[in-house]
Amino acid sequence: MNPYQAPLADMRFLLEQVFDAPNTWSQLPDIAEMVDMDTANAILEEAAKISAQLIHPLNRAGDEQGVLHQDNCVITPEGYKAVYDQYSQGGWVGLCGEPEFGGMGMPKMLGVLVDEMAYSACNAFTLYGSLTAGAALCINAHGSEVLKQAYLPKLYSGEWAGAMDMTEPQAGSDLRNIRTRAVPQEDGSYAISGSKIFITGGDHDLTENVIHLVLAKLPESKGISLFLVPKITVNKDGCLGGTNGVSVGSIEHKMGLKGSATCVMNFDEAKGYLIGEPNRGLVCMFTMMNYERLAIGIQGLGSAQAAYQMATDYAKERSQGVAAGGSPTGSDSDPIIVHGDVRRMLLTIRAMTEAGRALSVFTGKQLDLAKYAQDDVKAKAARYVGLLTPVAKAFLTDRGLDATIMAQQVFGGHGYIRETGVEQLVRDTRIAQIYEGTNGIQAIDFLGRKVTGDNLATLKEFVAELKAQMREFTQVDGVKIAAVCARLDALVNVAESVNEQKLTQPALINACAVDFLDAFGYSVYGFYWLAMLDKVPSAEDQNFAEQKAYLAKFYFDKLLPKADYHLAQVRAGDVSTMAMPAELF
Repeated sequence: MNPYQAPLADMRFLLEQVFDAPNTWSQLPDIAEMVDMDTANAILEEAAKISAQLIHPLNRAGDEQGVLHQDNCVITPEGYKAVYDQYSQGGWVGLCGEPEFGGMGMPKMLGVLVDEMAYSACNAFTLYGSLTAGAALCINAHGSEVLKQAYLPKLYSGEWAGAMDMTEPQAGSDLRNIRTRAVPQEDGSYAISGSKIFITGGDHDLTENVIHLVLAKLPESKGISLFLVPKITVNKDGCLGGTNGVSVGSIEHKMGLKGSATCVMNFDEAKGYLIGEPNRGLVCMFTMMNYERLAIGIQGLGSAQAAYQMATDYAKERSQGVAAGGSPTGSDSDPIIVHGDVRRMLLTIRAMTEAGRALSVFTGKQLDLAKYAQDDVKAKAARYVGLLTPVAKAFLTDRGLDATIMAQQVFGGHGYIRETGVEQLVRDTRIAQIYEGTNGIQAIDFLGRKVTGDNLATLKEFVAELKAQMREFTQVDGVKIAAVCARLDALVNVAESVNEQKLTQPALINACAVDFLDAFGYSVYGFYWLAMLDKVPSAEDQNFAEQKAYLAKFYFDKLLPKADYHLAQVRAGDVSTMAMPAELF
C-alpha cells in the first residue's frame, strides 16, 4: 500500500492565492496576532509529516485489529495510544482552540487542511481528536465559566477526550423521542439516566477521561437540554475522582472504521452539568454540529485524495492491454493509465477533489469571519455558513464515496481484495454519508430551511457575490464564465419555483432536495475551478499550472453538465415519486 503524501502545493495555493488568507487574517485582530503565511506553511508541513509518518501507518493494522470491549474497558488498536499521545502533545487536538484555555488559536480555514491530511492518513484514528475538538467548541460557546475552566484545558491538551451523545434506539434523526432523563440535584448538578447508541469515541484507552455531551429531558418537560457528563468525576481541584455511573453496554461491529470505538453508552444517575439554558440543548449542540458536519465532509474529501493517490500509482505501474491506436512504446502491454476509461475515473476523482478542497477552505473562512469579524461581515458569513454546511457535509461525502469506488474500479479485481488497501477506503468512507445527519436530511435542511426558508435571500446573495467575483476574473475565458453563470441562474429559477409550490406540494422539497443540493454542488465547483484558473498563472510551478488547466477543461466538458441533469430532476417534481401507494412497495 502506497504511503500517503499531502498535496501541500495545492493547499498553499488555495490559502495564499485563491482565498488570500494573509489579507483575511490581517483584518481579524484575534487571528492576526496568532498566524501569518509563514506560520501556516510551517503548520502544514509538520501536519504532512505527522500524517504520513505517524498516523498513516496505523490505518491498515487498526482496521484488521479493531477495538476490543473487555471488563467495561474499550481497548484501541495497537499503536493508537502512543501516536495519540504524540499527536496531543504537539497541540494538534487544540489547533483551533481558544488560546485562553490552552488552544493554539489557529483559523479554521487552516484547520480544515490539517483535518484533511489526518483523514486521508487514517479515518478511524482522526475521529477521536475531531470529536474532542467539537466538544470543546460547544463548551466554549455555551458552557459556564466554571465548566470552561475545568474542562477546556484538558480537552485542548488531549489529556481528556470528548464525545457527543445524541442517538437512542427509538430516536435517530428525530430527537424529540429521546428518553434519557436529567433530574435536578440539590447541589445544582443533574442525575442523568438513559442509554445512547452509535456514540463515536464513547469510550477508549487513549485518554484518562471521556467528557460526554448528552442530550436529555428535564422532568415534566418536552424540551431537550444539553449536559456535560464526565466518565470519571472531576474534583474541585481539577483532579479525577471516582466513577460516575457511565458505562459501555457494548461496541458496534461495523462495516468500516474498525479502529474507531462506536459504543452503546449507559448512564445510571451519572452526575451531569447543564450547558446553556434548559430546553435549549439542540441550539447548543448545533454549534458543535456545524463544525462536525464540515469535519465529516472533509473525511470524504480526505478519503478521495488518498484514493486518488493509490489509484494513480497503480495505474502507472499495472500493465494490461495496449493503448488504442497502438502502444506508444511498441510494447505488447501498456500501463493502464493509457486507457480512456481509467483516465476518466482518475480525472473525475482529481477534478472533484481539488474543487472540494476549495469548498472546504472557503467554508472554513466563513466560519472564521462569523467568529472573528465585525458587524455586517460577521452576519453575512454566518448566513453563508448556514447555507454551505449541509452542502459541505453531503456533497463532499457523496463524491468522496464515489471517488473511493472509482479508485477501487481502477484496481479491478485487485481492488476487491484486502492486499491493496483500497477496499478499506470504501468501507471507511461509507459511514460519512450517514452519521452527523444523513445526506438526505442535509439536503432537506439545505433546500427546505437554508434556501427556501428565507425565500431565497441568502442563496441570491451568495450567487450575486459569485457572479460579481467572476466579472473581476482576468485569466479565464468568457465561455466558461457564461457556463457557470447559466447554471447559477438556473439554480435560482428552480429554487423560486420550488418556493412557490412548497405549501401546495408539501412533499416536493423532501422528494427533490438531494438533486437540488447536487446541482448546487456541481455549479459551485465550476466557480471554484474558475477561481483557481484565474490565480494559477501566478503559480511558480509550470507543471502545477498545466495540471490545473487540464483538470479544469475536463471539469467543464464532463462534470459541470451534471448540474443540468440534477436540475431537470427537480423540475420533474414529486408526483411520480409520491404516487405509488405504500402498500405496493
